[in-house]
Amino acid sequence: MVSLDEEKLQVTVQGGIKYGELAKYLHERGYALHNLASLPHITVAGTISTATHGSGVGNGNLSSSVSGLEFVNAAGELVSLTKNDPEFFGAVVGLGALGPITQVTLDIMPTFEVAQVVYLDLPMESLKENFREIMGAGYSVSLFIDWKTSNVTEVWVKKKVTPGEELQFPEDFYGAKKASIKMHPVPDLDPESCSEQLGVPGPWFERLPHFKMKFQPSAGKELQSEYFIPFENGVEGLFAIAEMAKQIHPHLFISEIRSIKADDLWMSTSYQQDSIAIHTTWKQETEKVMAFLPQMEEKLAPFHPRPHWAKLFTIPADQLAALYPKLEEFKALLAKHDPKGKFRNDFIQQHLYGE
Repeated sequence: MVSLDEEKLQVTVQGGIKYGELAKYLHERGYALHNLASLPHITVAGTISTATHGSGVGNGNLSSSVSGLEFVNAAGELVSLTKNDPEFFGAVVGLGALGPITQVTLDIMPTFEVAQVVYLDLPMESLKENFREIMGAGYSVSLFIDWKTSNVTEVWVKKKVTPGEELQFPEDFYGAKKASIKMHPVPDLDPESCSEQLGVPGPWFERLPHFKMKFQPSAGKELQSEYFIPFENGVEGLFAIAEMAKQIHPHLFISEIRSIKADDLWMSTSYQQDSIAIHTTWKQETEKVMAFLPQMEEKLAPFHPRPHWAKLFTIPADQLAALYPKLEEFKALLAKHDPKGKFRNDFIQQHLYGE
């Protein structure tokens, strides 16, 4: 922790702090972040650098709460940027290529409580007429699909608690039924590691993530991929992936569908685009998964998918370049702060420069 500015509603932290640690600190002092990812175990610097996100039609990814950034460039210079600096919008989602992030200033808000309920077996057909209503049914909403049936396996609805108002969680949710027991996103796994459900209110940082800080996150030994497409193409994208259902379901744990509000960060996967993210947690069968990804990318190609920077994908550099209008400006930013490429690795060379 560096400082808490209660007047400006901002907190400044070192880049390596984990969200689970920061969230507890803020809550104890009456504050909150606007959203959290499904895992509280991740660091602020790593999260913002890759545009990692939670869910909610009104919520941007976690990098969208950044109001100040400090990093050390290749010349050993300490660079401090705020929203008043043109370079700020290129540096926040910097893919680790600008230099080590030393400090981050985040916008905060008054603390709040959230209650969540899980619904089971939502008919996929319900998405066609009610997609926006379903994704907007709570402060944060996630769809989990195992692709074994024609249903959405689970719908996690997280609602913000407003003092004095009674929370409404209907028994029937567009054809899905409210779960009567606690669930894991992967139905066969023990839900003990998951955040509390069944409509019991609790602090924002204990409900917005799917998993508790003290447990191993997610399924454990796994691979992950995720693609962002325009919100308005969300249903079409899901039904395109459904065409591969029989082929892929034996090799995955679960898919998760989330919504992310548009932002103005150059390399963000939601740059100037309200998005639907189609995520898949795969079994650790690397050869098979890497063979499936080009097929999934082809299914989503009509919707111009942007892959999550921190997960697996095979989209080539020239196609990626067409998806990011500010890519050349970002490369110029890299050339300014790291002209000899000290911080560039194979990932950056391959996906940004096609080498």
